[in-house]
Amino acid sequence: MAEAAESPGDRETASPRPLFAGLSDISISQDIPIEGEITIPMRSRSREFDSSTLNESVQNTIMRDLKAVGKKFMHVLYPRKSNTLLRDWDLWGPLILCVTLALMLQRGSVDGDKDGGPQFAEVFVIVWFGAVTITLNSKLLGGNISFFQSLCVLGYCILPLTVAMLICRLVLLAEPGPVNFMVRLFVVVVMFAWSIAASTAFLADSQPPNRKALAVYPVFLFYFVISWMILTFTPQ
Repeated sequence: MAEAAESPGDRETASPRPLFAGLSDISISQDIPIEGEITIPMRSRSREFDSSTLNESVQNTIMRDLKAVGKKFMHVLYPRKSNTLLRDWDLWGPLILCVTLALMLQRGSVDGDKDGGPQFAEVFVIVWFGAVTITLNSKLLGGNISFFQSLCVLGYCILPLTVAMLICRLVLLAEPGPVNFMVRLFVVVVMFAWSIAASTAFLADSQPPNRKALAVYPVFLFYFVISWMILTFTPQ
């Protein structure tokens, strides 16, 4: 044979070829720029600046929250199927309504035997404990609504009953009698039905079809207790 076969030992002793040996021959053309800058488009920056609330003033924040609460009040006054209360939930409105209702139902004297209204803490505990109980019942029945969304809806739907309490306080300024009671009864019944209609309009679709009655029944009791406290309230 003209050429001797390469032995296995010679293969092992041969130096290995570098992995990137051929890359040194590649040159970059001078016409291709290799510099660059990673920047964020001005439109994206403006969007992030507009959506950020860290740089806005306290007055703008308060006005924005008050407008959001006012829009939710309008959804309760004109009940219709909408996801506004569920999507943009908050507890500012329920807190305002609960405090207002508790203040109007508060006894005017220190001695509880001389007045026919509950104390502030009693109303506050009844409203929030009832709302939490209904929310837990809704979750146990398989409702697809979050805890705070349910509290938001139940709290905002106290608005008609708060209006009923205000009207009843004005009616109680007149001389008591059967006509006085009938007027207050009519107002409370209408506002009670309004609260039920508004709450079920928001919460009905979040419950399984075969369990809607079990979910609405505690809501009925919840607003009935509040309505009874309003109807039986008598000034000092």
